[in-house]
Amino acid sequence: MIRQLRGQLSEILEGAVVLDVAGVGYLVATNQLPAASKLGSEVTLHTYLAVRENVLDLYGFSTRDELEIFEFLITLPKIGPKSALQILSQAEIELIKNAVLNNDAAYLSKMSGIGKKTAEKIVLELRDKFTKRFDTATAIGQTGNSEASDVIDALVTLGYPLSDARNIVQKLPPNISANDAIKEALKQLGK
Repeated sequence: MIRQLRGQLSEILEGAVVLDVAGVGYLVATNQLPAASKLGSEVTLHTYLAVRENVLDLYGFSTRDELEIFEFLITLPKIGPKSALQILSQAEIELIKNAVLNNDAAYLSKMSGIGKKTAEKIVLELRDKFTKRFDTATAIGQTGNSEASDVIDALVTLGYPLSDARNIVQKLPPNISANDAIKEALKQLGK
């Protein structure tokens, strides 16, 4: 199995890149590249090789955490590599970890393309695996699971983009009430 590739970024396509490793161009599907990546730069991708009847697909990630979450997601029924990659392109790793560890499917289902049932399935199926693997201290203790969801809903209702609302909620101080969290989030978004 191909677990990691390091090479020169020779082409950037929609949802994929071509990585030149010692003269061989590997087509790697990816959710995002490292921030400083540009054509000709050296890139390291942690990879997963999906083997099907007549196709070998290579999926690449900037971090081991992304690869690990991807591998957890593809163990779920009806979630294949393409669906898992789509989920990872819509949600940050910390958001997925926090939603699963806090047993908060509503938080995860707010992403476009992830329905309520899929979010519930992800949370239910991955909870035990995540609890064993990831430190529960990384879970959103900032505002609590339902409070975080309420704060995000309030910010979206006020017209802020969902991604901005999620990012602000993750940065809020611990043990803050929903009302105070909304006030603080509005201050942060107003800067």
